[in-house]
Amino acid sequence: MQLTVRDFEVSRSNMREHRLVDSTIGDVQRGQVLLQIDHFALTSNNITYGAFGEVMGYWKFFPSGRDTWGRIPVWGYADVLVSGVEGIVRGERFYGYFPMSTHLLVTPGNVTADGFVDVAAHRVGLPAVYNDYAKVAAGSSSPEAEERNAVLRPLFTTSFLIDDFLGMNDLFAATSIVVASASSKTALALGFMLSANERGEVIGLTSAGNAEFVGTVGYYDRAVIYGSVAEHLDATRPTVLVDMGGDADVLAEVHEFFGDNLRHSCQVGATHWENVTFGVDLPGPKPQMFFAPTQVEQRVADWGAAGFRDRVGAAWHSFEASVAAWLHIREHTDFDAIGAVYTAVLEGRMRPNEAHVVMPNHR
Repeated sequence: MQLTVRDFEVSRSNMREHRLVDSTIGDVQRGQVLLQIDHFALTSNNITYGAFGEVMGYWKFFPSGRDTWGRIPVWGYADVLVSGVEGIVRGERFYGYFPMSTHLLVTPGNVTADGFVDVAAHRVGLPAVYNDYAKVAAGSSSPEAEERNAVLRPLFTTSFLIDDFLGMNDLFAATSIVVASASSKTALALGFMLSANERGEVIGLTSAGNAEFVGTVGYYDRAVIYGSVAEHLDATRPTVLVDMGGDADVLAEVHEFFGDNLRHSCQVGATHWENVTFGVDLPGPKPQMFFAPTQVEQRVADWGAAGFRDRVGAAWHSFEASVAAWLHIREHTDFDAIGAVYTAVLEGRMRPNEAHVVMPNHR
């Protein structure tokens, strides 16, 4: 068998540079499975993977074989095209972590009725949460539900974990939470969780163009525009910052305003990837990177794997029920045009109520 695979690659030193690369896969060996990727979501979360690719190891999951080029991970669905593994058969469907590609060759281990773990040599030692592939039972999901899942479920899980982390720490004795880059989908899910669990006043910090959406989506108590923190917030109120954007100016504005009354500064994403600066001296607490797999490990140890899944699942279903009112998903079936979609997400040229789903094998 000779199969042409198309991979979307990004320059690791300049995320504006990208290309499509063709390669060939030969016969699938015993112990391997070839997956044909049906669709994946492309959001600002994936831009974060690229921006933090060196610092947090995201380039390691799907190496290009060329040090200067990388494959940004995405979440989506794929079908088994060829299987050399007992217990996995052609046509079965899996949800998980993929490159922006037409196909992925995996080495399944720990195969169960629920899925498998990719134990390929280059993925050994990487966080387990990214190596799991969940089997999709036939007839158990609609295309619309799958697309919502691909767009929001990974982001929601991160938000669930941030909310849980803040709860474990009694909100660091704060009474309000400022969520920066509040229109990002991870921020929206976090706003939902914080409000549902009554963690305190939830403030969405956002741009002027997104302020109306942030203020009316129903997840925040109020919206505040960048540059106006001093006008609208109380510097004496103990506050936590959760920063999804990574913008150095926004970080400085909040830290300088609250000073020591900022009880914790949690850095999560890089939607403002071009203005991310590490190691800057700021008033108040030193910003701490939030790494979701660490919190997963903690809670799996506390609750067990099934208990963890059940808690996340119950919260997800509550959030999912609320998104129909605002989420609009755009489908893209021309993989040759993925560069334009990627650039639009990279440059923030996307309304907060929109999301992109790419179908690399649909013509």
